[in-house]
Amino acid sequence: MGVSMKQMSLLVATLGVLSFIFGVVAENKKPASGIPISGKGVVICKYPSDPSVALGYLSVIFLAISTVAGYYSLFYPYKGKSIPQAALFQSKGFLIFFNVAVATAGLAATMLLWPIITEQLHHSQNIHRNLETECPTAKTGLLGGGAFLSLDSCLFWLVALMLADNARADYFEESDDKVAGGIQATA
Repeated sequence: MGVSMKQMSLLVATLGVLSFIFGVVAENKKPASGIPISGKGVVICKYPSDPSVALGYLSVIFLAISTVAGYYSLFYPYKGKSIPQAALFQSKGFLIFFNVAVATAGLAATMLLWPIITEQLHHSQNIHRNLETECPTAKTGLLGGGAFLSLDSCLFWLVALMLADNARADYFEESDDKVAGGIQATA
């Protein structure tokens, strides 16, 4: 039994919401700064144990799976009927929302990965020769912004899926009309 459009939309929405939730929780759990410990000619930054890096990576993973599922859902042959991609991209609305979904997914991934990688580097490279360092963390707000963009991306994939459904209906209606017209012309 094949997958229905409703099932695919629920999958894309669930994955997008999970990405959003993990991103927001990662932003909220991120420490404001580390604790500087002075040593002989160096400062060692001790950061409290926090799950922000792991939650951020989970957010990125769910964003990637949501994006792949959203892309796949647009071109999946529902009810065993496939449609040429050119027929889908003839719809201007579909083309716009498809491109916006891809762009927001890329921007969300960038805004999620940037602070996650920065935070991970701060945790691993915590010995500083600058004796006045303040033990920084990644920029505040980027994880939350990336989480909201992840949710936006998910919603744009859903709108593109609805527009793809409309384009599929139009395509098959035109195909049925051509077949019916051909039968009447030969009768």
